[in-house]
Amino acid sequence: MFTIDNQHAVKIANEVYWIGALDPDLRVFDIILKTANGTTYNAYLVKGEDGVAIIDTVKEQFSEEFFKKIEEITTYDQIKYIVLNHLEPDHTGALPELLRRTPQAKVHISPRGLSMLKGLIKNEEFKAHPVKTGDSISLGNKKLYFFTTPFLHWPDTQCTYLEEEQILFSGDIFGCHFCDGRLFNDVVGDFRFSFEYYYAHIMRPFKQHVLTALQLIKNLQIQLIAPAHGPILRDRPLDYIERYKQMSTPRLKNELNQEKSLLIFYLSSYGNTAKMAQAVYRGASTVEGVRASLFDLQGGEISPFVDLIEESDALAFGSPTINGDAVKPVWDLLASLALINTTGKLGAAFGSYGWSGEAVRMVSDRLRGLKLRVPLEGLRVKLIPTDHELQECEAFGQQLGELLTHTGAFSERREIDLSDLN
Repeated sequence: MFTIDNQHAVKIANEVYWIGALDPDLRVFDIILKTANGTTYNAYLVKGEDGVAIIDTVKEQFSEEFFKKIEEITTYDQIKYIVLNHLEPDHTGALPELLRRTPQAKVHISPRGLSMLKGLIKNEEFKAHPVKTGDSISLGNKKLYFFTTPFLHWPDTQCTYLEEEQILFSGDIFGCHFCDGRLFNDVVGDFRFSFEYYYAHIMRPFKQHVLTALQLIKNLQIQLIAPAHGPILRDRPLDYIERYKQMSTPRLKNELNQEKSLLIFYLSSYGNTAKMAQAVYRGASTVEGVRASLFDLQGGEISPFVDLIEESDALAFGSPTINGDAVKPVWDLLASLALINTTGKLGAAFGSYGWSGEAVRMVSDRLRGLKLRVPLEGLRVKLIPTDHELQECEAFGQQLGELLTHTGAFSERREIDLSDLN
C-alpha cells in the first residue's frame, strides 16, 4: 500500500509535486465544520525549464515541513512565481517566510486578492500581480493559465490550470476535509461523505458561483484535479465536476412552472398563530401566479425544509412570543439558512402574543440579517385574532403575493426600494 510520512514531497505528475501538510488530529475547522479524521493543506510545486512556481502554501504551524519539501526539489533562487488561489490563513500561513526566502518571486493573485494580501503581509515589500481569466505565466516548457472564480468561497478565489499536464489546481472547490496519507483519491479511504459535507457547508451558499465556474472550465482537458484540501483527484476527475454540477443545479423549478413560491412556516402554542398563518395562506393564494405552501414546524423536521427554502421566492414565519422571544423551532430553521443563499428573497413575519410581542420584530430583524427583503411591517395580533384581524392577515398574505408578482398595488414596482427595508 502506498503511503507517505508527511515529511517528503510527492510527485503527482511530470515535474509537479505535492508539498503540502497532513493534519490528522484536527477535529473542527473554522468553528463550524467537523473533521472526523483531520484535513490536509495542499500546496504544489511546478518545475519548468525556466524556473519554478509554488501554488499556495500551508498553515503556519506546518511551515517547517513545507520548506523541507521545497528544498528536496529545488533551490529558492529558482522560484520565479508564487500563485495564491486563495488567501485564507490555512493556505497562506507560510507565505511571509516564503517571500523572505524568495525576494525575486512574483506573486500572482486574483484582482480581489490584492487588498486582502496587503492585509496579510503588512509592512513588507512584495511583487504582487493581479491576474484575470485568460492570463498566463510561462516556465519555459510549462504554462499556467488563470481562471477568476470569485466566491468559491471567498471573493479572492481563483483556479490555475497547467496546460501540459492537464492539471486543474482548483483551490477550495472540489476539496474536502479528509486526511489520508495515501493522498490520491483512488487509494485513500472512502471520502464521499466528506466531499459532500464540505460542499454543503462551504460551497452550497454560492451555488450560482459554482455553476459559473463550471461553465468557465468546461472546455479544459482535465486529467487531474489538485484541490487545496483533501484527496488529489487523479481517478475519474470529471466525475467530481459532474457531482458539483448536480449539487448546484436547482431541482424544483419544473415543479412550479412559472409560479412564484411562497413558503409559510409557523408554530402555535394555543392555535392563535396557526389561525393567522392559515389566513395569510388564504390571502396569498388569491394572487394569480403564486403557489403558497403552509408548514407547521411542530410536525416536521428542520433539515428537509432547507432544500425547499433554497428554491423558494418568499418566506413568511409565524411565531408566538414566549418569554420575550420567538420559539426555538423557528430559530432553528432560521439558523439553518446560513447554509444557503437567501439574498433577495422576500421575507415576512407575523404572530400572536400575550404581553409584549417581541417575536415578530426579532424574526424580521433576523430575516434582514440573512439579506432577505422585508418590505412589510411584521403583523402582530394580541391573543385570539378577531374576524377583522384575520381579514388583516389575509390582506397581509395578498400583499406578499402582489410583491412577488408585481401586481395590484405593486404592479409598477419592479424592485423594492431601500427605504422599504427600514
